[in-house]
Amino acid sequence: MTLYIASDHAGFALKEKIKAALKVQKITVEDLGTNNEESVDYPDFAETLSRRVAQKPEQNKGILVCGTGIGMSIAANKVPGVRAAMIYDDFSAKAASEHNDANVACFGGRTQKIGDVKRWIEKWMKTPASLETRHRRRIDKITEIEEKNCC
Repeated sequence: MTLYIASDHAGFALKEKIKAALKVQKITVEDLGTNNEESVDYPDFAETLSRRVAQKPEQNKGILVCGTGIGMSIAANKVPGVRAAMIYDDFSAKAASEHNDANVACFGGRTQKIGDVKRWIEKWMKTPASLETRHRRRIDKITEIEEKNCC
């Protein structure tokens, strides 16, 4: 599995803390930017990361951070094959993986604390997708929507 990470200027500080926490856990991440707190446009970074994840959506995962996580999640979900989830508590971290097989997790640099985010990332990454009939059926319907409306 390849784990990608990216942020805009508002998420830069939290992104750097996430990378440090993952390094302690011996998890390698590929940082796709931004590299400082100068103003940038979050859709650019969401698209770059999402295209990487979409190359092998069953294997790759991504973490996106902007001011709230909302803009990144909206932009990331425009790329076919990406299921980006805004994670904001323990339940959403587990459900994002278990029910939605989310391959991108989004966080808010201005709204969330690193202690919580570390816990949520661990829960998201360690919870297997429960692709029973009802969950698989729903994910397949999302894919159908992508295929009908894409390109």
